[in-house]
Amino acid sequence: MLSRRAGWALAVPVFVVLVGYVLWPNVETFRLGLDGELLGELFGRGRAAGVRALVNSVGVSLGTVVLGGAVGTALAWALWRYDLPLRRTLGAVAALPLALPPLVGVLAFLFLYGESGMLPRALQAAFGLETVPFAFGGIGAVLAVHVYVFYVYFYLFVSASLRDLDASLLDASADLGAGAWTTFRRVVMPLLRPALVGASLLVFMLSMASFTAPLLFAEGEPFLTTQIYQFKTNGALDRAAAVSVVLTGICLLFLVGAETRGRATGAGAGKGVGRRPGPLRGWPRVVASVLVGVALLVVLLPVATVVLLSFVQEGSWTTQILPDTFTGANYTALFTQPDVLAPITSSLWMAALATAANVVFGVATAVVIVKGKVPGRGVLRALSLLPFAVPGTVMALGLLVLFDEPTLLAGGAVLIGTVWLLPLAYFVRHLPLVVRAAQASLEGFDDRLAEASADLGAGGWATFRRVVLPAIGPGVIAGGLLTFVTALGEFVASIMLYVYANRPIAVEVFSQLRIFAFGQAAAYSVLLMGLVVVAVVVSRRLGGQGVQA
Repeated sequence: MLSRRAGWALAVPVFVVLVGYVLWPNVETFRLGLDGELLGELFGRGRAAGVRALVNSVGVSLGTVVLGGAVGTALAWALWRYDLPLRRTLGAVAALPLALPPLVGVLAFLFLYGESGMLPRALQAAFGLETVPFAFGGIGAVLAVHVYVFYVYFYLFVSASLRDLDASLLDASADLGAGAWTTFRRVVMPLLRPALVGASLLVFMLSMASFTAPLLFAEGEPFLTTQIYQFKTNGALDRAAAVSVVLTGICLLFLVGAETRGRATGAGAGKGVGRRPGPLRGWPRVVASVLVGVALLVVLLPVATVVLLSFVQEGSWTTQILPDTFTGANYTALFTQPDVLAPITSSLWMAALATAANVVFGVATAVVIVKGKVPGRGVLRALSLLPFAVPGTVMALGLLVLFDEPTLLAGGAVLIGTVWLLPLAYFVRHLPLVVRAAQASLEGFDDRLAEASADLGAGGWATFRRVVLPAIGPGVIAGGLLTFVTALGEFVASIMLYVYANRPIAVEVFSQLRIFAFGQAAAYSVLLMGLVVVAVVVSRRLGGQGVQA
């Protein structure tokens, strides 16, 4: 579809942008952080803060994989295998944690399970205790938040594999006398292994890169991501870079593993005979009903908590278990008070600018990778995926290091301290979303349509504009919408790079939390959740249209 000349015309600027804005900031970080003496100081002693941060990050990530894998796999298997009460409802809300921006999910846990949270206070009052019986905090709280957010990946991966599972294998196993557990262990688990390994690699990498939960819950325990932020805040960029080298190296290893496993998952169960969920009767159905109720409560309660608190009058929720004074003023202020509206305006224009650049550049990159005839397309593909592997703290630090002095990439200007560095970070951080969406659409495009257009006398640009773009447009728009709402809720890069003039919603939520303005913080959070839900719904519909096209 793409001539060699047109391929080179697209490949050159794509390569320049990927090297200049994606790769080079990380090269600069590695150049600054690859100092043997500094690495030895931070990670060379058993009780050093760097060693503790590494142990905490790896330990929580491994725990997230184990517990999140158990929860997600069990949920996917139960919904596929059994006719559970409220089965459709549970299936619909199981992926809800993915719709929560990271900061919002953590705030929900803080309001619900923190030392002043609703549940600890309720138990204290119910049992007449002098202090709350428990409160989420420390490494255990970070692990709990991670399991809540990341079990979804296991659920989605395993559910997709189960849809392709030949259910006649289960019947054959039962006919040979194997019990339910033996069948699951000896027949089902080997077929699910590619999905489980892929989800494990992805969840480990995401957990290692997590910043928000350790920042708000770790209670002084160091994590690699929070160390980077603290060193940057204190002006020790060399130490932040050294920690970034270790964190990025680990994440890159797992990205390579995830990509390798992703290409190998085709050797799964294969299409076979479907299976209707089996009925449950008697006491198993009673137990299942209780478990389903608990699961729904655990998933929905954090979201309901944030919505409830968004109507709380500021200063009225102090020692009560539940708020007792409600108002709509928090929502009114979002759009009527200039100082409250400013973060929304900033987030909207920065997310829109970054998304527009993502769409244009993402489509160009995908066209070169999928339809181009130039050498080195694999390198371009790897560079376009690099922001997936580089944690947000590391990416933000790289931009700080690179643009702390005049550079050709910034038109000879210094971007530190300007409003332009943060939208650039949004563009770089979310680039893979649009590239992947455009790639998927282009891989399903029939080149014969473009050839027919050329035979009818249409030029290359006319063919792309009137034939290719309408076919891949729904998928690209869906990726763009997801990019837009992800940028709106971005917290990690925002807290590292914002200036007061362009403070975004996520930073304002954090600021409101620190001054105990819970109602306003929750109202911002509900706004973010609503935008995410709308974008996901529209993206799914457009994605379906793109597949049909």
